Amino acid sequence: MRKTQLLTLLLGVSLSAFLIVIFFIVFFIFFRRKESSSIDSDQYDVESLDHNKQGFSTETEELVTFQGGEDLTICDILDAPGEVIGKSSYGTLYKASLQRSGKIRVLRFLRPVCTVRSDSKEFNGIIETLGFVRHENLVPLLGFYAGNRGEKLMVHPFFGSGNLSDFIRSGDDESRKWINILRITIGISTALDYLHTGMQKPIVHGYLKSKNVLLSSSFEPQISDFGLHLLLNLAAGQEILDVSAAEGYKAPELIKMKEVSKESDVYSLGVIMLELVSGKEPINENPTGDDEFYLPDFMRNAVLDHRLSDLYRPEILRSDDNLSEECVLKYFQLAMSCCSPSPSLRPNIKQVLRKLEEIGKC
Repeated sequence: MRKTQLLTLLLGVSLSAFLIVIFFIVFFIFFRRKESSSIDSDQYDVESLDHNKQGFSTETEELVTFQGGEDLTICDILDAPGEVIGKSSYGTLYKASLQRSGKIRVLRFLRPVCTVRSDSKEFNGIIETLGFVRHENLVPLLGFYAGNRGEKLMVHPFFGSGNLSDFIRSGDDESRKWINILRITIGISTALDYLHTGMQKPIVHGYLKSKNVLLSSSFEPQISDFGLHLLLNLAAGQEILDVSAAEGYKAPELIKMKEVSKESDVYSLGVIMLELVSGKEPINENPTGDDEFYLPDFMRNAVLDHRLSDLYRPEILRSDDNLSEECVLKYFQLAMSCCSPSPSLRPNIKQVLRKLEEIGKC
C-alpha cells in the first residue's frame, strides 16, 4: 500500500514538473518570435537594394512594365548590385547592373512617407500615363513597383554622359558651341511641347532644371523627372518647390507645388536658356522681392545697366564664323520673355519653338 502511494506521489510530481517545463518552453518560443519580429521591423530600410533587408514583397505585388522594360523582373532588380548616384529628401537614385540581362538601369526608390497612397484609381492612372510617355527627348519609365509596405520603385534607362548642369559648367569647348546650345534648347522645348500638347492628358513637368536634363553622347537632351510631383504628397512636393526656388527655377507666381502649370515650365526653360548662354548658375543669393526683375543677380544687374553683352560667353560668337551678335541677343531676349514675372506674358511652348526656328536661320 505504501509502495503504491509512493509511486502515485512520484508520478504526480513528475507530471507537474513536465508540465512546468513545457510551459516555459512555449513561453520562451513565443517571446523570441515577438522579439525577432520587433527587430525585423526596426531594421526595415526601403532604400536598401538588398530585398532581404528592406522587406520588399514579391508575393502580393507585381512589377508593372512598359515599352522597353518587358524583360524586367522584380527579383532581377532587387538583386542587382547598385551604386548611389543621387539622393534627395524623397528618395534615392541607384545605377544598377541587372545580372540576367546585363543591362544598366537607373532605379529610383521613393520613400513611403513622401509619396501618395498607391491603392487608388487616380494613382494607377498617373503611373499608366507616365509609363506610356515616349519621346526621343524624354527619359522613359520602363517599370514601376509598389510594395505592400508603401515602398515604390521606378526603373529608367541609364545615360552615361551626365547632366546639363555639369556640362554647362565643365569648361568644355563643346558647351560653348552655338550649335550645341541651340540643339539642346530645341530638344528641351520639343519635349515640353509633347508633354503640354502632344498627349491626350497634358503633363506639367513641375520640376524642370538643368540637373534634370541628361545628355546623350551627341548632346541630345533627355528630360527626366517629368510628372514626378504627382506621386509625392503635399509636404514632399512643397520641399521640391523650395529647392527649386533656392536654385533659381521657381516661377514667381508659384506658392504651392500643386499650382505648377505649363507657364511655370516655360519659366524654368527660360532660366535654363540663360544658363546655356551665360555659363553661370541661376542662384539668387540676395533676392530683392522686386517682381519686375525676378532674376539671378548677375542677370538683373546686366539688364538694369543695359549691358546685355555681359550675359553670354564671348566664346559662343567665336564658335561659329557665321554667327552674329544679333542672333545671340535674340536668343537671350526669348529667354527673358520666358522668364516674364507675369505668366500671361510668357510665350507658350509652340511660340518658343517657332522663335527658335527663326533664330536658327539667322
